[in-house]
Amino acid sequence: MKVLVATEKPFAAAAVEGIKKEIESAGNELVLLEKYTETAQLLEAVKDVDAMIVRSDKITPEVLDAAKQLKIVVRAGAGYDSIDTAYAKTKNVVVENTPGQNANAVAELVFGMLVYAVRNFFNGKAGSELKGKRLGILAFGNVGRNVARIAKGFGMEVSAYDAFCPAEAIEAAGVRACKSQDELFQTNDIVSLHIPATPETIKSINYAAVNQMPKNAILVNTARKEVINEEELLKLMAEREDLKYLADIKPDADAEFTKFEGRYFATPKKMGAQTAEANVNAGIAAAQQINAFFKDGCTKFQVNK
Repeated sequence: MKVLVATEKPFAAAAVEGIKKEIESAGNELVLLEKYTETAQLLEAVKDVDAMIVRSDKITPEVLDAAKQLKIVVRAGAGYDSIDTAYAKTKNVVVENTPGQNANAVAELVFGMLVYAVRNFFNGKAGSELKGKRLGILAFGNVGRNVARIAKGFGMEVSAYDAFCPAEAIEAAGVRACKSQDELFQTNDIVSLHIPATPETIKSINYAAVNQMPKNAILVNTARKEVINEEELLKLMAEREDLKYLADIKPDADAEFTKFEGRYFATPKKMGAQTAEANVNAGIAAAQQINAFFKDGCTKFQVNK
């Protein structure tokens, strides 16, 4: 079988080597398309491949139509909104992700940004500490659990809300379970977002939700920019000079947010999964899932059933 690694933003060299070793150990062939700049390059590369490993690359109906032999696409990471999963299903193409492989990297970034923010973005003036602060985690999946683990090391009070995770499971992890999203925003100094971008969550983090947070609140988004109602958050930040917003990807309205100097920070490019370890973990997991699929039809991580 021919497996294509198509990455506009390439894997680390160690990850590529690990992927190659895994794929070839199963008797499959690996081909690379790295740093491509035009969709036409991707359309040409997919023509004769049986499987694909991608990162945040857009797998559109056009790409899927061009890939006549394609049977499986694996997103090396958790989020898969860049792939048209519904259309893939109509083409009998399995779409999988690699949940948990980037989780620690994303969680560590949350605290890198938080330390930067509570120390006044290192402007030389006295800031505050994370110890004793109340941290609310919205969605208690792989990343959320890692955020909770690290927060305890900082001595923070941790709570979480997840509409799809039982309160008992949250409490079993040593975290207070909130009964609603509103309660999470109302009772925490910091809220860290880990929800996917779905029809239900897009623009759900709005004026009403965030305005429930107490004075000197911090909102952290290492999930997807689409979950933020940017227009309403801009309005709220203009009204509340105590509110800070930290993001792992520039909002569409970045220029407007930048006006809130000392209260807004966004990484220049999405950095959550950008560690050598996460690269290797996610890449190798993707390769192993492809091998398992071709060996015995395993679709454990399929997201378009």
